[in-house]
Amino acid sequence: MDIKENATGIQHIGIPTNNIDTTITFYETLGFSVVLRTVNEEANEQVAFLQLGNLMIETYENHQAAMQSGAIDHIAIDVKDIASALEFVNAKGMNNTNDVIHFIPFWENGVKFFKIEGPNKEMIEFSQML
Repeated sequence: MDIKENATGIQHIGIPTNNIDTTITFYETLGFSVVLRTVNEEANEQVAFLQLGNLMIETYENHQAAMQSGAIDHIAIDVKDIASALEFVNAKGMNNTNDVIHFIPFWENGVKFFKIEGPNKEMIEFSQML
């Protein structure tokens, strides 16, 4: 499946943080609402998804935030079929991270995703909510 047919838009923007409570308070003050707060047990990180209209931010406390301009870690593209997205990226020779499909038990039924690196060291995540 062509990526243009598979992608439905931006799913979220990932921002690492050194203090998740401070980050949540900041975005709530801007009008965002916490729509999911959980723990990524595999990474041992607190995670929060904050939403304002159709904009979703994923923030995760990894104590490695750059604390400088350019601190956004990844942009997640929402896809209908994660296996087709990986097949497309592999066929184009773009899987420069040699990533595979991962699963995390976020939201109601979990999420499958993989990441590649963009030309400016930005991470592009392809993500399918199940």
